[in-house]
Amino acid sequence: MIRPVLRDEAILADIADAARATEALHLWWLGQSGFLLQWEGRHLLTDPYLSDSLTKKYAGTDKPHVRMTERVVAPEKLAFIDVVTSSHNHTDHLDGETLRPLIHANPDIRLMIPEANREFVAQRLQVNPRMPLGIDDGTSASAAGFRLTGVASAHEELERDPQGRCKFLGYIVELGPWKIYHSGDTVWYEGMTGRLQPWAPDVALLPINGRSPERRVPGNLNGREAAKLAKDIRARLVIPCHYEMFEFNTASPDEFVAEAQRLGQPCRVLKCGERFTLRK
Repeated sequence: MIRPVLRDEAILADIADAARATEALHLWWLGQSGFLLQWEGRHLLTDPYLSDSLTKKYAGTDKPHVRMTERVVAPEKLAFIDVVTSSHNHTDHLDGETLRPLIHANPDIRLMIPEANREFVAQRLQVNPRMPLGIDDGTSASAAGFRLTGVASAHEELERDPQGRCKFLGYIVELGPWKIYHSGDTVWYEGMTGRLQPWAPDVALLPINGRSPERRVPGNLNGREAAKLAKDIRARLVIPCHYEMFEFNTASPDEFVAEAQRLGQPCRVLKCGERFTLRK
């Protein structure tokens, strides 16, 4: 099993140490699509999956979710989170065993979700339906100094509720001078590049596990597609994610790196638990 670069008390110490470096954006990959963003002592957590809920759920079935990477930290230890996002309702992006203890440890936390998913989120997390902040494609909300704007994602199709609201969202996160694009789960769809180009994000966080019918789960961008999308939207840097969590649904980052290099697209491959620091 893959061991995170930093885990448990070591990653908590690194997060505390990073907070002393002002005017820098710090980012840690926590596995799957989970990233911790730190800016000026404030913290935003994207789509955290910090439990073994899916491994337990599918144990003994014909679709076992065998974990590849050890958990980087227990959610209740992250008692300093200001904002947490969920891009959609799949468990590795909306995990009750992660989010319930995280919310308990952070009573003032703001939970950002697609508005279309409010009822489902409230039921899974056992929270007041009014608690989450809901946004939709093209709408924005602010919390704790972070401004988030929704961008439609397609996993593998664009899905909307009866009111026309997107069930799958990516988020543009604006914090200080930075713009971060976290796509959640998505494939490329017509019009996606045009939606994202005006943002020219400093960092794009994109899945690379691809799609394959035998997995029997919705797919994502593969490595080549993620590199090209980053180039097309004028991302300053792209970091891959959504791999090395489950044996049946993963990919090597080598294809992504090779294509990014061919396109002249700056990229950075992080190990789980590793910090990346970005300065203007």
